[in-house]
Amino acid sequence: MLPDFRVRQRDYLLEIARLLTEELDLDKLLARILKISIEMLAGQAGLIALKESDGWRVAAAQGIPPAFLSYLTPLLAEEKVAELDVAELNRMLKGLTYTVSMGLLNGTGIALIAHSQVIGVIFIFRNYAGVFSPNDIALLGSFASQAAIAVYNARLYGQVNIEKQRLDALLDSAADGIMILNADLTIERVNDAFERIYGRTHDQLAGAPHADVIRWARDPQGTTLEQAIADGWPLTPNASLYVEGDLQRPEPPPIPVGVTYAPLLTHEGKLRNVTVTVRDITHFRTADELKSTFISVVSHELRTPVALIKGYASTLRRDDAKWDKRTLRDSLEVIEEEADRLSNMIDDLLDASRLQAGGLSLNRADVAIPALASRVIERFAVQSSKHQLVADFPEKFPVILADETRVEQVIANLVSNALKYAPKGAIRISGQARPEQVIVCVSDEGPGIEAKDLPHIFDRFYRSTNAVKQTKGAGLGLYLARAIVEAHGGRIWADSPVGAGTGAKICFSLPR
Repeated sequence: MLPDFRVRQRDYLLEIARLLTEELDLDKLLARILKISIEMLAGQAGLIALKESDGWRVAAAQGIPPAFLSYLTPLLAEEKVAELDVAELNRMLKGLTYTVSMGLLNGTGIALIAHSQVIGVIFIFRNYAGVFSPNDIALLGSFASQAAIAVYNARLYGQVNIEKQRLDALLDSAADGIMILNADLTIERVNDAFERIYGRTHDQLAGAPHADVIRWARDPQGTTLEQAIADGWPLTPNASLYVEGDLQRPEPPPIPVGVTYAPLLTHEGKLRNVTVTVRDITHFRTADELKSTFISVVSHELRTPVALIKGYASTLRRDDAKWDKRTLRDSLEVIEEEADRLSNMIDDLLDASRLQAGGLSLNRADVAIPALASRVIERFAVQSSKHQLVADFPEKFPVILADETRVEQVIANLVSNALKYAPKGAIRISGQARPEQVIVCVSDEGPGIEAKDLPHIFDRFYRSTNAVKQTKGAGLGLYLARAIVEAHGGRIWADSPVGAGTGAKICFSLPR
């Protein structure tokens, strides 16, 4: 019998050695270790408790009644790693088995120690009386030493998998496109954002050379990755690289992007991976174009009244001419009008700056919009003989709580736009009363709003191509109107049929 017993012991140790190198699933590994331990010591039941960051937990059990586990769990929670002692555990378990009287009459336990750290404990129980022999304890100890390393490796593998899942979630939730390149500059993986930017899936891009994917429609700003590597990049671990240009895609059109390359080096300083961040800079480029257009338009718009004011003032100051009263009156009227225009433009620019800095302040009071609309009509009626300004409000239109000056500014901006873009015809200010809000619309009989301009008419500094050619302005009127309406808790929109000759109609709502 002894040789057979020794052979079985050898087989058990070989089995755990095999598990050490093959099995990385922690639950399967623990179940196998426990099964072998029970068989090796001729036991009937057992459990493995692991030490977690927040305390002990039973990670595997076999042949243990649930009621027994309910007694054991609180005891495990009280154990301290530094005080873990096999003799004390044996005494505690033996007392526990007799106390609960569930057929488990004897037990022994041994710590799982890996890299000088206690990571768990194996408990083995028998249903017959008798002390576990020193040979039993030594055999379990030999087995536990190897089992601890297997458990340590499996837990480490599980942690690596968790970190990989976190990295995958981080990459796929990033708003910027991300590519991971191998040392040979082939694509290892891409995230969801890059798939959307480029128009191809991960499976289609994996393994493709970087140069086949990052292709520029024209020479980019900055040094390309291939050029940089040819020049010895990276010379240091944190030597990032940035290039900006129009990225060609399988489906046109090209898209403006900014690409950042960050190297990952080995301990020997060799390139292991390159992390590529691809950012869609369409909005930034649009903002730059708007900024350039704004500077050009505002420079022109400011220069015109200043030139007129200076011209008339210089003319009136001439000593070699005598001006009659009518000429003086007309000249001073032009100076006054241009000064008002200049003042209004400066006010609009200041309002736009206040909005960027944190919003407009409102002085709310009772406002009768029909009376306010009549004042606007009276002011603008003298500016054009080709237009008929009409107010159309139902009787007993509700008084609302709002900033009267700002609401008048909104209506005035809309009427001013109608006068500029409609060559002639009626300009109507109308209103509707709803249970929760009032709606005010300004409509004209002009050419209407083109479909391509409709999504942008309330953007700051935006002016259509026709507007730039035909009318004066800085592209701030509708932007400020929207800001004022939204500051009141309302909204503004274009309610015009798309197409030539349909007229423009801008409406806004304000809460009652």
